[in-house]
Amino acid sequence: MHRKFNIVLLLIIFSAILAKAQQKQDSSKPATPSGKFLVEDSPQVKALDSLAFLKIYSQRYFTLDSSRFQASGTKPEAAPSVPDSVIKKRLAVLNAQTPIELTYNKEVKSFINLYANKRRLLTEKVLGLSEIYFPMFEEILDRYDMPLELKYLAVVESALNPGAGSNKGAKGLWQFMYGTGKVYGLKVTSMVDDRYDPYKSTVAACEHLQDLYDIYGDWSLAMAAYNSGAGNVNRAIRRAGGVKNYWAVWPFLPRETRGYVPAFIAVTYVMNYPAEHNLYPMRPNMFFFDIDTVHVKDVLAFDQLNEYLHIPMEQIKFLNPQYKKNIIPAINGKEYVLRLPRRYTADFINNEDSVYMYKTVKGLEHDKLMAEVKKAGNRNIHIVRSGESLGLIAKKYHVYVSQIKRWNHLRSNTIYPGQKLVLFGYSGRSRTTASHRVPVKRSKNKSYHYVKNGENLGLIAKKYHCSVIDLKEWNGLRGNTIHPGQRLQVYKPENKSNATIRSGKYMYHIVQKGDTLWDIAKEYDGVTVEQIKRLNKIKNTHRLKPGQKIKIAVIS
Repeated sequence: MHRKFNIVLLLIIFSAILAKAQQKQDSSKPATPSGKFLVEDSPQVKALDSLAFLKIYSQRYFTLDSSRFQASGTKPEAAPSVPDSVIKKRLAVLNAQTPIELTYNKEVKSFINLYANKRRLLTEKVLGLSEIYFPMFEEILDRYDMPLELKYLAVVESALNPGAGSNKGAKGLWQFMYGTGKVYGLKVTSMVDDRYDPYKSTVAACEHLQDLYDIYGDWSLAMAAYNSGAGNVNRAIRRAGGVKNYWAVWPFLPRETRGYVPAFIAVTYVMNYPAEHNLYPMRPNMFFFDIDTVHVKDVLAFDQLNEYLHIPMEQIKFLNPQYKKNIIPAINGKEYVLRLPRRYTADFINNEDSVYMYKTVKGLEHDKLMAEVKKAGNRNIHIVRSGESLGLIAKKYHVYVSQIKRWNHLRSNTIYPGQKLVLFGYSGRSRTTASHRVPVKRSKNKSYHYVKNGENLGLIAKKYHCSVIDLKEWNGLRGNTIHPGQRLQVYKPENKSNATIRSGKYMYHIVQKGDTLWDIAKEYDGVTVEQIKRLNKIKNTHRLKPGQKIKIAVIS
């Protein structure tokens, strides 16, 4: 309950900050009842247009199915004229089946015209893509007991383009900004961006929308807040006299948000009545049930999958958009998922070890991939100290000043104490000081562990209080693959009570969603839960908050 309250409170504060920035941006476009909204200027047009460049829609990978949808008796490219009275009746039928209010007015009509007429060829691609994503959306929405019609919101956001990105920095099917995504557990590193992960981002979208609904008690207002932030919606409600109704506050919303719910209603209509508008689904030659998920245990490049298993590269990229460099960085005991067309799953499982070690035509091989992943490092937050310059910080993280400026949108080299900088580099877990892994020293307590069925290096490392890297070094392992019955050499660490803290040497861990003190302690060699509690004066271990800074002692 406390965690839920904290997330909602953080969401309101975060939205208020965004709303303030949005207000400055929209100051030249005041939202008044007479303000004119143009569909042509809406983000939905850009989202649809992005499908024109989606490579999965090459002639080789999609089919056009007109057999089931040609109900109007006209040519496939023709857009039949449908009277307003007919559309109203159809919307009334849909309205009776959902708790979301589906109104018909000129704003909704303009978006129906966009999807059914002006961009009809692109809407046909959306129809095809919906057969991949909607079953997953419905399953997750049902799990959260939310209206299944909310699946259409992803069409409004991204036109179901898994690689969609806006000029404001929103990413993926559900167009999460970095800050909001972080609140809902979507992690971003230089190798992986969870905002592009279809499954993880859908879970995050459901949690975000549910939190907003808990605030407003109205799905249309929740959707408006999803688009513009709770701060803008709260301001519009105040200007409308305190009425919590989307159409009552509509004139006072930011220009973009005034088209958001009308676009949702239009998409809901068109996706339920495509045949009546002579729209034909263009399918990327796969359905939701044609896709399988496997766990990757070692670093793997898309090129290895393409060359060794002959899986089309565009299909790998389409199903796994979260891997930014086309590399799956499954190292240090971390497992990542790989989505494949089901027909290739058995080939991957039967040849998994060989695929990891395969050297590609480009010269990519296991060791080089490991080096690439380690070089990229994790996303870090550096808090500027008094006397620091960009040059000193760049040297510490082994990056260039130009990179720091680009990552943080800096126009000059001026920084100030307390400023937070986003950095990608060698710094590993440290958030304010560059740190190096302290390996477990080989003690005299040498023993052997025989691998049991279902065990992995991560579980074994946890058992013996060491790291996966230690296990690999002690046993000369190149990858993370082990087999039942295999004998592993292990060294029990020296008594941790003998370990000493290097004078004045600390690093900081930024708490992620779902982190526990036990999880954090496992990440740092020689660190215990009690030590973290004592150093940070933590009494209630259940009140860790995402974004909280935890001091970690460097053990020598």
